[in-house]
Amino acid sequence: RLISKSPLQVDIDFMMVKNHESKNTSHDHLLKFYDYFEHLKGNCYDGMIITGAPVEHLAFEEVDYWEELTQVFEWSKRHVFSTLHLCWGAQAGLYHRYGIQKVELCDKLSGIYDQAVVRPDSLLMRGFDDRFLAPHSRYTDIPLKEVLEKSNLQVIAQGNEVGLSIIASPDMREVYSFGHLEYDRDTLAKEYHRDVKAGLDPDVPKNYF
Repeated sequence: RLISKSPLQVDIDFMMVKNHESKNTSHDHLLKFYDYFEHLKGNCYDGMIITGAPVEHLAFEEVDYWEELTQVFEWSKRHVFSTLHLCWGAQAGLYHRYGIQKVELCDKLSGIYDQAVVRPDSLLMRGFDDRFLAPHSRYTDIPLKEVLEKSNLQVIAQGNEVGLSIIASPDMREVYSFGHLEYDRDTLAKEYHRDVKAGLDPDVPKNYF
């Protein structure tokens, strides 16, 4: 829905993993609109988005589709021009490619936060102000020190409360976004009420309601 607003014509394939049963999307919907990696791996793509997932409490190797996801990571190096990794997908990509480990936060980072553009010359930041607001929703973080020591990735945007926001490789073939610029205006509310219903006693999302 978001990509369709682009003036460019974009053909999209949706990929699902085999070793996981979705709790939020019906099996019939997945079979109708999604395909397995084995049926798509012969294709080449201009871009790929690896989305987040609510599995931050697990070690990466404990995620039931981790092995399949690592195959996708490796395949993308030759078959995808640029890959956008979102939230947990960003943490997973950094761990697989560079051995960068996530760290747990004391409290969930949830709300709308201020971020500053570090590299205004980046193509990703075209049209952005020097500072921008964006949603974040996660229990874990990626240390800047680890990124600088273990990769050549560049910091594109960051914030005092959120830490790293967007990082990317100099050639833009790898992009990692730890926030949720794709969220609808009510997504944080839905997450909050879901967690309340589950008895998790979540904090109210910051700067939101």
